[in-house]
Amino acid sequence: MLPIHQLGSSVLAELVRRQPPSAARTSFAWQIAVGPGLARTTTVTLADGVLTVHAQDARWGQEISRARDVVLARVQHLLGSDSVRRLQIER
Repeated sequence: MLPIHQLGSSVLAELVRRQPPSAARTSFAWQIAVGPGLARTTTVTLADGVLTVHAQDARWGQEISRARDVVLARVQHLLGSDSVRRLQIER
């Protein structure tokens, strides 16, 4: 038996992956992966397997950089590891 939070995460990821690729889908997955605070201070684009994060300033870029592995894993869970292979941070 799975805990409810794991089930919810899996269901959400499946629903997101079923949507056609779009800027809105990428942005939604980003918001879920990093939470509202970081989502407000960043924008993302996805092209050729590279998720490019544009941070408002260096401080927010550092926060994302420190959590890079966790954030990448969360985004890959939501969008698929074949869709997102790398995370690039621009400040």
